[in-house]
Amino acid sequence: MNTSALRPALGLLAALVTVAGCQEMRDQPRVDPLEASEFFDDGMGARPLAPGTVPRGHLGRDPHFATGRIGNQLAQSFPILVTRKVLERGQGRYNIFCAPCHGRVGDGLGMVVRRGFKQPTSFHTDRLRDAPAGYFFDVMTNGFATMPSYAVQVPPADRWAIAAYIRALQLSQNATLDAVPGERRRELER
Repeated sequence: MNTSALRPALGLLAALVTVAGCQEMRDQPRVDPLEASEFFDDGMGARPLAPGTVPRGHLGRDPHFATGRIGNQLAQSFPILVTRKVLERGQGRYNIFCAPCHGRVGDGLGMVVRRGFKQPTSFHTDRLRDAPAGYFFDVMTNGFATMPSYAVQVPPADRWAIAAYIRALQLSQNATLDAVPGERRRELER
């Protein structure tokens, strides 16, 4: 049998099957907004929003939390309560997103720097120790110099947790013995 004569016929058959399949996709069942539905027990096609859903455009209702600013100034304070749990979350997120460049202790000597990339400034410089908390949130949100924005990868609550952890790193590398509570100081002096 001549297979060259069958090729156009097979191509035409494949095209017809594809067109028929597309028609079925276009005509599949769907529910219009506010239309009744037998699928759900309550008979409603429109589903309630999942708990914790933030409507588009409403995240900014607390500008301090959403932007790291109070008015036009970078915020000095945190819009969240900084607890041990927040610091632990910040440490985890920092180790994932920040430590590759900034290093585990914030000295700017992360793994990518050892591979030849530009070294970021240490978090332990006077400039960054004196920077407002909103500065770190703003840099994570918008990027700075060679650092890209992490707004897509890191949600706002985690950016604040990372900023709190950076503050803890700064304190850990620059603390004096006088800053240690009395009972802990005695342990360290032994």
